[in-house]
Amino acid sequence: MITVTDLSVRFSDKKLFDEVNVKFTPGNCYGVIGANGAGKTTFIRILSGDFEPTSGTVTITPGERLATLQQNQFAYDEYPVLETVIMGFKRLYEIIKEKEVLYAKTDFTEDDGHLAADLEHEFSELNGWDAETDAEKLLMGLGVAKAFHQSLMKDIPSGDRVKVLLAQALFGNPHILLLDEPTNHLDYKAIRWLEEFLIDYENTVIVVSHDRHFLNKVCTHMLDIDFGKARLIVGNYDFWYESSQLMTRLIGEKNRKKEDRIAELQAFIARFGSNASKARQATSRKKMLDKIVLDDILPSSRRYPFIGFSPEREAGKDILYVENLGKTINGEKVLSNITFRLSKNDKVAILSRNDQARTTLFQILAGEMEPDEGSFRWGTTTSQAYLPKDNTLYFENCDLSLVDWIRQYSSDQNESYCRGFLGKMLFSGDEAMKRASVLSGGEKMRCMFSRLMLSSANVLILDEPTNHLDLESITAVNNGLIAFKGNLMFASHDYKFIETIANRIIELTPKGIIDSGLPIDEYLDDEALQARVDALYA
Repeated sequence: MITVTDLSVRFSDKKLFDEVNVKFTPGNCYGVIGANGAGKTTFIRILSGDFEPTSGTVTITPGERLATLQQNQFAYDEYPVLETVIMGFKRLYEIIKEKEVLYAKTDFTEDDGHLAADLEHEFSELNGWDAETDAEKLLMGLGVAKAFHQSLMKDIPSGDRVKVLLAQALFGNPHILLLDEPTNHLDYKAIRWLEEFLIDYENTVIVVSHDRHFLNKVCTHMLDIDFGKARLIVGNYDFWYESSQLMTRLIGEKNRKKEDRIAELQAFIARFGSNASKARQATSRKKMLDKIVLDDILPSSRRYPFIGFSPEREAGKDILYVENLGKTINGEKVLSNITFRLSKNDKVAILSRNDQARTTLFQILAGEMEPDEGSFRWGTTTSQAYLPKDNTLYFENCDLSLVDWIRQYSSDQNESYCRGFLGKMLFSGDEAMKRASVLSGGEKMRCMFSRLMLSSANVLILDEPTNHLDLESITAVNNGLIAFKGNLMFASHDYKFIETIANRIIELTPKGIIDSGLPIDEYLDDEALQARVDALYA
């Protein structure tokens, strides 16, 4: 168990959070949420001991081991993959190294023999004899091929390095597991494996994530950092979101009777009572939910941008024809034999185990790159707008204010009109005069969505549109694209994003495409189809 008592963090005159008191107990998974800048990562760093709070204490039950997900994937470049995983259990790794030095001695003494006996006993107690096997199981579950297990970290693909660091955190069954954005850069198979692993995990998990599906799947509680406080709520992300939105709405309806509000909230809580992330905890969670009173549910202080797309004209039946597209980059065949048709109202999620393949296809279709072979043709009634994964060129060395930046893409040059668009994206007042070159990653993405909305295009091509966005902005983008009446092609690692938007899945493989016509959940659950996909990647 890990206990936080009277925890406060202040920077100069700014209070990040104050007098936080919370207990994290075994068998539960806690999702830490809050707006950008609320202090989620700082909180995780305090729990791990990497950051000193202004006041308060963090206490871990004596004898319990805490593990964290390391963020620097280059820190282990000179270590073999398997060894890097085992390094996650610090004491076990120390014993392994001590044994290696001890048994390499040429003048092995009687004292060395006693020390060796002690080390062997502790090694066995820590399940050291199964260490390599357990590490391999984690790596294989996350999708790191066995051929890489003895390779140096610097010699494996960057996507696999992330998986190795995750396996390192999970290794040895730590009592307390701290995960900061564990699904970043993982493919869908790895995310699904991690979800199942955490659902069955019997110890304490504390996680920060922008992946709503992941939070819904694994979390039993949400720790909401808001109003300078941290409030623990029983339930998953959807429960927190819908309850906070409901409370905000009900508080705004001043004429509603208190009894009606209580009845509606009680009905809402009862509906979520059976929505357990872990079946074995359903009964206890239902009891906890039943104890929730009005004071336990607060409206959120978060602000949600408005994202809505209004095509200038409706597209006809002919949207897009793609024939045998191929592209080689730096000697690698990135696209091969890509052939498909886009029909009216299609909202297509493009999957691939090679992110460069998706980006290359989008760049070709947006006219930013020429294919090596094949062709494509847009319908005459279509107009396209493209959101690139890397938007550096739009902001680099740009000294324009946001008003002038957005004016570049607007047919209406009036400042009030441009400010109105910026206001929808939460840039109001003096914020609209910020320089484009100093924006954060999330602010740049909100500006790029303003540009997209101003385009009035009836076909959108979006490459990782949720990158750098907080949960509030992701929700706004998600809702805006659900309501969009035009055509859409997009790439995303956000399962819920795909699930709620896409009506068609196309996967790019090294040997062509898979166009199943299935929704994402059925597509990933179809074992025969996934075996066919695996064969195309082999």
